[in-house]
Amino acid sequence: MASIAVGKKEVTRDLDHCDIPYYVSEFVERELGNDYDSLGKLDSLIEKLSENKKHLEEQVLTVSSEVPKRIQNALKNAEDSKKSLSQLLEEETALSESINRHLLEAEPWMEDLDVLIGQVEEIERHLAYLQWISRIEELSDSIQQYLMTNNVPEAASTLAFMAELDIKLQDSSCSHLLAFVRSTVKFWHKILKDKLTSDFEEVLTQLRWPFVGPPQSQAFGLAAPANAPEVYSNLEMLFCQLLKLQTSDELLTKPKQLPEKYPLPPSPPVILPMQIMLNPLQKRFKYHFTGNKQTNVLNKPEWYLTQVLMWIGNHSKFLDDKIQPILDKAGSSVNAGLEFSRALVMLILEKLAADIPCLLYDDTLFCHLVDEVLLFERELYSVHGYLSSLPSCMHILSEESCFQRWLTVEKKFALQKMDSMLSSEAAWVSQYKDITDVDEMKVPDCAETFMTLLLVITDRYKNLPTASRKLQFLGLQKELVDDFRIRLTQVMKEETRASLGFRYCAILNAVNYIATVLADWADNVFFLQLQQAELEVRAESDTMSQLQLGQLASMESSVFDDMINLLERLKHDMLTRQVDHVFREVKDAAKLYKKERWLSLPSQAEQAVMSLSSTACPMLQTLRDRLLQLEQQLCHSLFKIFWQMLAEKVDLHIYQEIIMANHFNEGGAAQLHFDMSRNLFPLFSHYCKRPENYFKHIKEACIILNLNIGSALLLKDVLQSASENEPLKPSQPSATAALNELGVYKLAQRDVEILLSLRANWPNTGK
Repeated sequence: MASIAVGKKEVTRDLDHCDIPYYVSEFVERELGNDYDSLGKLDSLIEKLSENKKHLEEQVLTVSSEVPKRIQNALKNAEDSKKSLSQLLEEETALSESINRHLLEAEPWMEDLDVLIGQVEEIERHLAYLQWISRIEELSDSIQQYLMTNNVPEAASTLAFMAELDIKLQDSSCSHLLAFVRSTVKFWHKILKDKLTSDFEEVLTQLRWPFVGPPQSQAFGLAAPANAPEVYSNLEMLFCQLLKLQTSDELLTKPKQLPEKYPLPPSPPVILPMQIMLNPLQKRFKYHFTGNKQTNVLNKPEWYLTQVLMWIGNHSKFLDDKIQPILDKAGSSVNAGLEFSRALVMLILEKLAADIPCLLYDDTLFCHLVDEVLLFERELYSVHGYLSSLPSCMHILSEESCFQRWLTVEKKFALQKMDSMLSSEAAWVSQYKDITDVDEMKVPDCAETFMTLLLVITDRYKNLPTASRKLQFLGLQKELVDDFRIRLTQVMKEETRASLGFRYCAILNAVNYIATVLADWADNVFFLQLQQAELEVRAESDTMSQLQLGQLASMESSVFDDMINLLERLKHDMLTRQVDHVFREVKDAAKLYKKERWLSLPSQAEQAVMSLSSTACPMLQTLRDRLLQLEQQLCHSLFKIFWQMLAEKVDLHIYQEIIMANHFNEGGAAQLHFDMSRNLFPLFSHYCKRPENYFKHIKEACIILNLNIGSALLLKDVLQSASENEPLKPSQPSATAALNELGVYKLAQRDVEILLSLRANWPNTGK
């Protein structure tokens, strides 16, 4: 129960029911409150409430009168729907019974009608069959009539149409009809082909085809004797008529195929007129390069490869000038030169497929064959414009057993080459050592020869037809790089005691050169395509993490990243060893300098001329000699890393072991500043504009030690206030700002305080 006071009485609220007294008392309390003057509002309040009551009563009367009418309408609609549904069900029953009676009565008629329809369809099939036979016979008669009137072009066109009908009937199950059409096509095709071939060969003979000599020695060909227009007119006419027989020729002639193990791309048959033009060359090829002829020897593949290239070159001008216009006029998309080359290349492929099994396990013969084939391919593509989408010798070399043998031989000869290049007397000498402009990388001969070897391997396999084969060769290249890196590491370990020696530096230059070239290759389009292919292969095989796949896909990494990382690690280790060696020498030479009497040196005013500390000479001389030596032996990029690493170590050593370990009077601080700024820093000025930036600890320590007394006292106060967390005075800078103003950015506040404490020339302030 809740309670609310109204005047001096208390009205309680029933939380479980609609409590009218409570709401009335609450309303009165809200409208009138405890102010007796507000009782004058009662009249207007009563009037307002009366109007609200009247309005509510009207609404109740309206609703109570409308609801029964809606309910009555809904009931009436439901009754009407029920009656309609009953009527529909009765009609459906009657209709269903009527349909069933009709089906029973019509069943005998349907059976009779099915028989009649079957007979009609059979008659229609017979009629269509006869119509096809009639059509073929009509076409056959037409061809006969055309031939009798010597109208060969129309006969060829009709035969082409008949061949198209043959193709349309291929899905038919009428085997006898198919056989009839095919035999008819075959009959007329043979007659027309024999006739046209005979005439075409006669024209080719008049043209002195084929041209077995160079273009300038061709007797007729492109020359223009008196009857040339007539000969070329006959050539065009017969060529076009033979083109019309192409469809029927493809139907009847099964093209010669190499075994399925050779992954040749699909290609259409050579056009019929070109086949006829190629016949004499094919005969010559088979005569000379098959059987027991002296020209058919396994160790001379260059004979038949060169012969084919000569034929292609000898006939290219005639094909472009005389045959291509005929093809264009006939609306054919065939390129005469490519078609001619493709047919001759198929001869090469057949020859290779026959020869390779005979020499597969003779390394010398096999390697020689591969070399000659690659030279042939290069000239075929670069000189004669052959297309990579057409069958080529690389498809034969891609056959599994042949390809694996090729990989094995390639690796064997590469390893032999690596052995010879590393054992050569000039292995670690640069070929261009006497040519300054060329010898920036100071590359030893073995490294340059090795990268040339890799480049040659790339040229040999880049025209392989499939990405998977290219990736296998890429894997071989990676193996060779890793093998060469291991060999360099072994030689390097032998030279570890002489880490500043000529051979050690040459090995370091070699490692740097190989890593640099591989990084350049990674941006080459060819290797980027291989990277994409590798990404697809690895994504399918799930051999890489999502992060690695993402890096490959976004080109953040490359196919050579693993090799480059290993080479970079070796380079860093070798450089670190050299830096440590030189640093040890410098540290030993700096021992006397560390023991210099910094507290008792004369001030700058007491000396006529400042001169280098005699104890600093061994250290600086050692630095100078080693810098000059390694500048001559290391390439520029490596030497830059070397001197920067060395400068960092020398900076820390002098700062920690000499400056922080001594106390300085005014003369000692000035002498230190002179030794560093006028002698140490200039040693490195040949390699950068501001060498002092590489010795920040020394430079800033000299600034602190050489501050005048007033500035030093002020700085000491600022640092002391900062260390004690005292509030800054209005005009007093912060510790960091004060140090920055003096040019001190590297040293920490605590280091500066220690340096100030190392000064011995503080005035007596009475503190």
